[in-house]
Amino acid sequence: MVDSNGMFSDTLKITDGVHAIANGNDRITLYLKNGYDLNLEFKGEKFSDGISFTGNGAETNNFMENKRSFYMGDLANPKTYFKLDKEAYEAKVVEAKSILKGYKDNAINLDSIIYKMDIRNDEMFFGYIESNYEKMHENIVRFAKGNRSPIFINYENSNGGTTSLSDLKGKYVYIDVWATWCAPCKAEIPHLKALEKDFHDKNIEFVSISVDKPEAHENWSQMVNNEGLSGIQLLADNNFESAFIMEYAINSIPRFILLDPEGNIVDADADRPSNPNLKALFIELGI
Repeated sequence: MVDSNGMFSDTLKITDGVHAIANGNDRITLYLKNGYDLNLEFKGEKFSDGISFTGNGAETNNFMENKRSFYMGDLANPKTYFKLDKEAYEAKVVEAKSILKGYKDNAINLDSIIYKMDIRNDEMFFGYIESNYEKMHENIVRFAKGNRSPIFINYENSNGGTTSLSDLKGKYVYIDVWATWCAPCKAEIPHLKALEKDFHDKNIEFVSISVDKPEAHENWSQMVNNEGLSGIQLLADNNFESAFIMEYAINSIPRFILLDPEGNIVDADADRPSNPNLKALFIELGI
């Protein structure tokens, strides 16, 4: 029962290991072990605003909180590294690894289970960064702001006709590359609809290009109709093998691209509709 000060106590029987505390979609993870006497201090109204720990077990949990904060920040965004030239990239990797080493140095009694998990997670992250830097940096340079965008020609649209990128010249174009089977793509649909509503009749076209296979044509058509998808709905001519998709080196979706009225790139890896920064960018551009 919660008292007048908002305090409550409870006794739970749990096993040693990583556990989650959730309030709706807001959640944190803790490492709990028999014998721990752990106190939590929340830094804001939400779990995700941060937590500090004191008491027995605090060292391991503060380490986990530091790592959570790191992996939610810019240094855990691959684009932070891929956009840099070689010298700056190498310096940024050293900076990130130094920060992570500092977390370990301050947790000399880190529980061995968390230590092993942590090593694996960091190896996977930096392994991805280091193995993909050359290719991704080349793509970023190639598709830098102001460069000419690759084009698509005569993609089938949901109205029974065809649409080419050249048809849209004179307006900004926000492209959503997606597929009917892609859960993260579908999660963006409500946000995309809201964005389209906010910028209806403005100087921008919203274009959704499905990379569904030809045999999924009916699924695509039905979803466009059933979900009331607006904007310009297109089906790529050869799914992921379509020239436009391959030229942009798109191998995962959703992917968003913003072009200016002349068909030049504003952002070849634009923010998702769910990111409020995107709307702010549209306003900044005077759309």
